[in-house]
Amino acid sequence: MRFTHPFRAFTPFRRAAYQGAPAPRRQFLPREFIAPLLDGAAARLPLHDAPDLPWALAGRVHDPAFLTRWRAGNVTRDEERALGFPWSPALVERGLGSCGATLAATRDALTLGLGLNLGGGTHHAHADHAEGFSFLNDVAISARWLLDTAQASRILILDLDVHQGNGTAAIFAREPRVLTVSVHAQNNYPFRKEISDLDVPLPDSTGDAAYLNALDRVVAPAVATFAPDFVYYLAGADVLSGDQLGKLALSPAGVRRRDDRVLRWAARARLPTVTVMAGGYHRDPHALIAARLGTLDAALSAFAPTVTGG
Repeated sequence: MRFTHPFRAFTPFRRAAYQGAPAPRRQFLPREFIAPLLDGAAARLPLHDAPDLPWALAGRVHDPAFLTRWRAGNVTRDEERALGFPWSPALVERGLGSCGATLAATRDALTLGLGLNLGGGTHHAHADHAEGFSFLNDVAISARWLLDTAQASRILILDLDVHQGNGTAAIFAREPRVLTVSVHAQNNYPFRKEISDLDVPLPDSTGDAAYLNALDRVVAPAVATFAPDFVYYLAGADVLSGDQLGKLALSPAGVRRRDDRVLRWAARARLPTVTVMAGGYHRDPHALIAARLGTLDAALSAFAPTVTGG
């Protein structure tokens, strides 16, 4: 398929670690629905397999002793429970692929303006421990790479997953060049929150109007004051009403309006932007796939408004 736009997406889902085994938790997208997700994405833009992240880059964010133990599988049952599923070589491969996809998308954003990862958003991973389905923090690793290589100096991490980005907040707690913003369900995991630069906790069952109002009245002014030169957008689909692990109640149209707000703002401001998909555990896999593809549509509409795939 030929496209008249330059953008592409990276995916870890075609790697061996995702083949031949069921999802590790019942809330995850069932294996048989990965192909429809990839087919829908491929109709919109080219898909590239995720490259592995170099371990040295992970070590710029994560504790070396933590990485050594997890690479070898020397983890405790308590650590596995905190993560949410048992250690396996596939777990390590998935982590490297997810992080490699976000780094590849970061390189695309620097050259094309927009980078896309069909996975990623493992924002619960701390520097020295894993939790909440998050082993390595992909966005934190790529953001640190940008700072270390002086390719960005003021990075916005806009986390619109339904859960607070506690790992990311802790990692960058003393980094003034990174603004961590988390809009999340107040009464949801993690039950011990970290302190982001801006936290916007929302009550259970918050719907479209109140959610978008929080973006406009609370988040937008803080972001304008910070004046970022690079953006990471965690476009969690777990804000949808009916999500198994979410407590908010956005409609599909509300999620699309959220994506449009964020991505059109970034495109108008000519800010290099990486979008990762973050959480999504809807009871209806078709609803989750539609939300994911809607995020891709919003990104392409914002950054390539006059072109279509063909």
